[in-house]
Amino acid sequence: MIQLLPQLEGKPMLALLALCAALPACLGLRAPPPPSRAPRPSLRSRREALSLPVLSSLSSLSALSALSALSLSPAAAWASSSRTAGYAVQRPESEWAALLSAQQYFVLREGGTEPPRSSPLLREKRSGTFACAACGAPLFSSRDKFDSGTGWPSFGGALAGVQFDGAPLRAALLGAECRCAACGGHLGDLFLDGFLFPGTPAFASGKRFCIDGAALVFTPSDGGAPVVGDSPPPAPQEMPAWLTPPKVG
Repeated sequence: MIQLLPQLEGKPMLALLALCAALPACLGLRAPPPPSRAPRPSLRSRREALSLPVLSSLSSLSALSALSALSLSPAAAWASSSRTAGYAVQRPESEWAALLSAQQYFVLREGGTEPPRSSPLLREKRSGTFACAACGAPLFSSRDKFDSGTGWPSFGGALAGVQFDGAPLRAALLGAECRCAACGGHLGDLFLDGFLFPGTPAFASGKRFCIDGAALVFTPSDGGAPVVGDSPPPAPQEMPAWLTPPKVG
């Protein structure tokens, strides 16, 4: 199956379909008989929600077999591995809980997902660097940021401080977890669907990093104050009194 990849280089969707079609035979998997009533999908995470359009374009047999294989793969084990062991920045969980806000801890240390459109970093367009909210390691550059329309800060590339699961099939189908390479904090997910965003950094790289704003702190290059990604958006300014319409009645 891997031998097909060089032939399909530059054709991500064809490569994805070819991999899914070949996977059942390569692994000797058999899909169970279809249920009499299709179960309603449970969108428990951003990764599941954003991967459904890709899966819907595949045959049910290929998709089911691919998901079965991925659940048994080393990539699945990586996603559930320790966020502490092997990382340079070490703190007891009690210290992380005291250092981080409740939302930051939920995302960075528990692997949670913030609500879409909840971070002020979604609208941040200034030049600067996005760093880990837990340890301060540089993670993303504003040059790679773009508006994906998903409701989470998105980037077409990452700095060396980002660690991610390197299994291409898993990233294409389900999304691959991204972590801070210094402290192990969960950042978000990597999707190999950059070709869906023409004119953006993701289209050039083929990658879309879908990141929780709560995991980040933005420092503008002009020396302005840092923006914490889990802070609420600024309240709308009140209109001057002379612009306020008169009360009726």
